[in-house]
Amino acid sequence: MAAIEVRDLHKHYGDNHAVRGVSFDVRPGEVYALLGPNGAGKTTVVEILEGHRAATSGEVSVLGFDPSKAERDFRDRIGVVLQSSGVENEFTVREVLEIYGSAYRTRRSTEEVLQLTGLEAKADERVGSLSGGQRRRVDLALGIVGTPDLLFLDEPTTGFDPSARRLAWDLIEELGAGGTTVLLTTHYLDEAEHLADRVGVLAHGALIAEDTPSALIDGISGTVVSFQLPESIAPGDAVATFGPLIDAPVRVSGRLVEATVEHSTSVVQRLTGWAVEQDIELAGLSVTRASLEDVYLQLTDHDAHGDPTQEGTA
Repeated sequence: MAAIEVRDLHKHYGDNHAVRGVSFDVRPGEVYALLGPNGAGKTTVVEILEGHRAATSGEVSVLGFDPSKAERDFRDRIGVVLQSSGVENEFTVREVLEIYGSAYRTRRSTEEVLQLTGLEAKADERVGSLSGGQRRRVDLALGIVGTPDLLFLDEPTTGFDPSARRLAWDLIEELGAGGTTVLLTTHYLDEAEHLADRVGVLAHGALIAEDTPSALIDGISGTVVSFQLPESIAPGDAVATFGPLIDAPVRVSGRLVEATVEHSTSVVQRLTGWAVEQDIELAGLSVTRASLEDVYLQLTDHDAHGDPTQEGTA
């Protein structure tokens, strides 16, 4: 039996159709990443799975339970890490873990949770004195204190420094290897590519793609050519300047210019020929294999003509 089964899920808010016929499964012990831009319907789907919202129609099963009934046995087997939490500022980290842990029939020891989340040195400090990244570690600690069979992670590494982020990745991988099912939402595409066994992409409330990260990446034809925009060219002129040379859709982020191309050798030849003629340096010019981020951008850009939802959060 799947850990999560979703069939033809719909959620309406008045005239707003926030979730439109979504169907997917998550296998036991799998790390499944649900991706999509803001307003795509991610938050609504996850809150329905957690039992915090009721579906308009469709079928949802989580660990064999109907989450909308909020049964004690269901709550005892899930862990939830929200985008933000209301952890009491006046308690110490140790006290918060003891209080929250007491709600579960089966729980990890406080010392184990502190060690897993890198909070040993902060155990006796008040939550209100912690940095944003450290408070996020507390959120993660509270999500795993009950030894959940299924862990919901909503943007779990927001505010983490690189070291803390890697620690969180190691913990998520360890949980998955130990049989915990993880449903992850994140805007960090490298995080999803690194952690997820499978990925589902939502846009305008519908699931538009689903597969392993490697299969989705392999489905992209071409490679990524990128470089830094020369100082002499304004970002608003980048597409007009480089589009004809690259002969593919050009993406501009800050001063980074990227394009996924079919024939990288000829594209690089045209770009470098143009740069030599103009006596311009194309700093950071590179040709790389496509990533999950490139897949995501292609999918969501292609779907951008659809009608956006008004969900507000994703």
